[in-house]
Amino acid sequence: MVRQPLTPEQIEAGRRLGALLRHARAGRDLAEVAHAAGISPETLRKIETGRLPSPGFGTIVCLGEALNLPVQELAATWRGSDLPLEAAM
Repeated sequence: MVRQPLTPEQIEAGRRLGALLRHARAGRDLAEVAHAAGISPETLRKIETGRLPSPGFGTIVCLGEALNLPVQELAATWRGSDLPLEAAM
C-alpha cells in the first residue's frame, strides 16, 4: 500500500501541534520529555519542528501525558480550533 502525500492542511496541522508541544515542554530537556513519552529524542524533535506532521495516536497520547496536556487540547490544536471535539462533529 502506498501512503498518500500529506495535504498542505495536514502539514500546517503538524506545525501547529509541534509548536504547542515545544511551548508545553518549555525549559524541560527534549531528551527527558522524549524518554517520559517512550519515544526517541529525534522523533520528538521531528514532531516539534513539523518534519513529522502526522505522528501516531499512541505517540500523541504519551506526549500529552508527559507534558500534562489533555488529548482534547492536542486534537483542537491539530484541527486549528479551540472547539471541543464534540462541537466539531
